[in-house]
Amino acid sequence: MPEISRFLGIVIRMYYREHSPPRFHARYGDFEITVEIETGRVVGRFPPRALRHVLEWRVLEREALAEDWALAAIGKPLHLIPPLE
Repeated sequence: MPEISRFLGIVIRMYYREHSPPRFHARYGDFEITVEIETGRVVGRFPPRALRHVLEWRVLEREALAEDWALAAIGKPLHLIPPLE
């Protein structure tokens, strides 16, 4: 599962050829969540502050995330997405 971004101790990854809906995975310490790109729906548990950062980043990078999802669906290399600053 390729890493596409890293910020504030949070690692963002995306699986190749994963089923819909389009989503990414975030890990922070022992916590892990899955976030739907379009809706922001979260599955899993995350500390509140880290979750706010991930959701803010999703809004800012939604287009780049959708592009990476399309690449992952056909097994192409993913682009790195700038971290939240």
